[in-house]
Amino acid sequence: MLSSIKTNNFQSESKKLGMMYFRVAIVLFGAQLLMGLIAGLQFLYPEFLFNIFDFSVARMVHINALVVWMLYAMIGSVYLMLPDETGIKEPVAIGLGKLAFWILTAAVAVVVLVYIFVQVGPGKESTIWFINEGREYIEAPRWADIGIVAVVLVFYANVFFTYMKGQKTGIMTVMVANLLALAGLYITGMFFTDNISVDQFWWWWVIHLWVEATWEVFVGTLAAYALIKIINAKREIVEMWLWIEVLMLFGSGILGLGHHYFWIGTPEYWWEIGALFSSLEPVPLVAMFVHVLYDWGKEQGHGEAMGEDHVIKNGPAMAWITINAFGNFLGAGIWGFFHTLPQVNIYTHGSQFTAAHGHLAFFGAYATILIGMMYLGLQEAYGLKRMKATFNSKMAIFLITFGVLGMAVALTIAGYEQVLVERAELGAGWQAFFTAQNLPWYIQAQTWREIMGLVTFVGFVFLLIDLLTIGSKTQKSDD
Repeated sequence: MLSSIKTNNFQSESKKLGMMYFRVAIVLFGAQLLMGLIAGLQFLYPEFLFNIFDFSVARMVHINALVVWMLYAMIGSVYLMLPDETGIKEPVAIGLGKLAFWILTAAVAVVVLVYIFVQVGPGKESTIWFINEGREYIEAPRWADIGIVAVVLVFYANVFFTYMKGQKTGIMTVMVANLLALAGLYITGMFFTDNISVDQFWWWWVIHLWVEATWEVFVGTLAAYALIKIINAKREIVEMWLWIEVLMLFGSGILGLGHHYFWIGTPEYWWEIGALFSSLEPVPLVAMFVHVLYDWGKEQGHGEAMGEDHVIKNGPAMAWITINAFGNFLGAGIWGFFHTLPQVNIYTHGSQFTAAHGHLAFFGAYATILIGMMYLGLQEAYGLKRMKATFNSKMAIFLITFGVLGMAVALTIAGYEQVLVERAELGAGWQAFFTAQNLPWYIQAQTWREIMGLVTFVGFVFLLIDLLTIGSKTQKSDD
């Protein structure tokens, strides 16, 4: 039984390595938000930092920092849960794991510096290898792409061989299978073809299937693990929903990818298939959370929950996981679905509707649970039986959530204006694009987006302070 596994968690090198990944993740999270504020300001004032730090560069760093900080936090989360789920205190090659961390961190630092100070290069092969591949969302130079895959494969080998030596829980079985897909799908974006439709086809396999299938399943494993840790959720319940999620997400993720094919010349049947199945992805996660909470509350109501085993052991982590369950459904499900139907998408594609969906989906589906895992890591690091929410953690939760929701609403209004004026009325030409961007609705919406982005950044400051202080504060209050 998993409950019989005894490990000295607080001295675990695996968990210490996880915390190292979390530290870099939170720095990159702050960089992502700062770059988003700069890019949002350049939307309103195009001359701001023009020819010094252009919008295209600020946007590139903003998006790539998002992907990389989440990748760091994901790897950190796996190292955190690995001893608990396998019963083995250390990965089989912890030294190699630490080396991979430092190599990845050095590579990320170099890439960011090149983005900021070199920015662009000539249309030559050397630019692709050393400056920027020029492919939206995966702009990393080729050497960094290869390095990322190598580091992830080292990480995967560490996890896989540790899993093979230890106890094979359902959560870890899904995680190991999913990590192979996570590494494999990234490779599909590392080659080029002369045909733009074929190139875009494989590009979407990285940009969206990497996220819609492998990342969603990854989040499911983290949610299952965290609910067991925080409220002693029944393992059979979370693992049941996890297997349902695997079946649904890999099916719906691949089929749901079809809603992008509308624009690259694939058969028309993909339009409806893609729109329908892409909306189903968040359902199992919400169902898992509701089922676990219902059972937990039922036990409380019948007096079955006695002692420390049935209290909420980590208040901030539980709050972030709750936001994840419903934020995923709202951002990825509802906001994604209402503009992916081809009859609607013909007007909304590439508008601020897409940005609204992207902001809310990444926050609701991924950022929330990864922040929750950071709090679990802190609880482990300080050896605390319980971690209660502080003023800083409450302010961080409120301001970040309110700020991101505000940005999503503002961007939705901007997208609505584009659909009405730029697309439907003026025919979607260049002149229509610039006309729509100078009308009051659009400017007001982008202004509110910037204000809500600032609110989010203030929330991040509270989060950073809380992560740095909550462990010692909790220890003092317990003493």
